[in-house]
Amino acid sequence: MLTAVIALASLALLAGFGLAMAARVFAVIVDPKAEAIEEALPGANCGACALPGCSELAKRIAEGKAEIDSCPVGGEAVARMIAKIMGESFEGGGVREVAMVLCGGNDEVAAKRYHYNGIYDCTSAAILFGGDKACSYGCIGLGTCAGVCPFGAIDMLPSGLAQVDPGRCTGCQKCVSACPKGIIKMVPENRRVHILCSSHDKGGKVRRSCRVGCIGCQRCVKEAPEGSIVMEDNLAVIDYSVEIPEEIASVCPMNTIVNSTSGMPAEQMKAAGGEA
Repeated sequence: MLTAVIALASLALLAGFGLAMAARVFAVIVDPKAEAIEEALPGANCGACALPGCSELAKRIAEGKAEIDSCPVGGEAVARMIAKIMGESFEGGGVREVAMVLCGGNDEVAAKRYHYNGIYDCTSAAILFGGDKACSYGCIGLGTCAGVCPFGAIDMLPSGLAQVDPGRCTGCQKCVSACPKGIIKMVPENRRVHILCSSHDKGGKVRRSCRVGCIGCQRCVKEAPEGSIVMEDNLAVIDYSVEIPEEIASVCPMNTIVNSTSGMPAEQMKAAGGEA
């Protein structure tokens, strides 16, 4: 009996010694700065920094391989915390960017080519002739962008249009990548004038497809500050680096230009089924 106890105790001691040696040999040395930075990061692991997750970003920042403001979700507040950990200064002051759906073609104003009855997903619907709307550039409205948003910043309005809440948007850009039409863009949060159209069709075709589409009349180009709105393949496009007076919306005969942080004026929101 005593022999068996001694044998078991010896085996336990040997196993413990082996585990201790293995732990020493295979130990992962963690930079305390990287740990502190990871604690400061939001922990969303959304990939907005183009890295697998917050842990990898923290490691890169600690090694000096990534900027301290690489996390768009955390914004300036997190960047300042990281700067303090790294012993660096951070000026900040940059304008935060938020996602914007550059389409106003809800079911009330956009014509349909057919009735879609399939998988409730924009990417799947786009495979079938580019979607059910007569405008091949328009928002399909099945909420794929809303589904991938980890922060619940995108609402699907009852009449089939995605709308981003700038207050909840963190700028992770997941919706930008998810939209099969490529009509979700990042815009400065402090800009209120937006052109809600992404169609490059000619004016006549746009009129037949959507009552609020850009027809390329160039009135806004002529009235806006020089270079602030330009024509790109039949579509008026805003240069967000230039501030545009809100009055420019009144010159658009199609009501394509809006003055709103949410990208939709009160009257259009009511038509779309949202709150004014």
